[in-house]
Amino acid sequence: MKTSFCVLLSCFVLAGCGNNAAKKAEEQAQKAAADSLAAVQAEQKLSEKIASLPEEPVFDIITTMGVIKVKLYAKTPKHRENFERLALSKFYDGILFHRVINGFMIQTGDPLTKDPEAPASSYGTGGPGYNVSAEFVPEYSHLKGALAAARRGDAANPLKESSGSQFYIVQDPLACSHLDGEYTIFGQTIEGFDVIDAIAAVETDGRDRPLQDVKIVTIKLAE
Repeated sequence: MKTSFCVLLSCFVLAGCGNNAAKKAEEQAQKAAADSLAAVQAEQKLSEKIASLPEEPVFDIITTMGVIKVKLYAKTPKHRENFERLALSKFYDGILFHRVINGFMIQTGDPLTKDPEAPASSYGTGGPGYNVSAEFVPEYSHLKGALAAARRGDAANPLKESSGSQFYIVQDPLACSHLDGEYTIFGQTIEGFDVIDAIAAVETDGRDRPLQDVKIVTIKLAE
């Protein structure tokens, strides 16, 4: 009788564990479905927002050293929409200016720079996992404040495709003039040139990385 009772008790325990596992699996499935639906709805809302923007929208790049106001160009639609999507989805929030060269340009957009586990030596190699086809427009040149997409070198990137997220802002047009026709320019600064100069002037290490973090707080549509 005692043995039978123990066997019966074990069956109840096993049944209870099975029920708990099934319940947990069902809860996980429901959460996954809810998350998936939320993602689809968020993407739909973002796409509708982007579709409603003007051909040349203006964004505020809010940094820890001030605001750089930029206008995106209509003639580089792939880069414009990509920047809009990343900015409005908060992809750039917290990203550092990882490469700063006074008398040349300031570069940002690498998501690795906000990953506490990523080594500083890897900065400049990260992105969203895709490239953007080049959009060279002869009338756009490396003026002061020009917004241009960073990219890998020609040997590894003969089509000169742009990084999916990294971009630079011209500080010295003369020093950047040789980049015309080599890198896609997709926007222009209209306010905040002093902020560009201030960021360019910060002290850097041997890798051109600022010794004190300079980051993008957020990028939002200008009001």
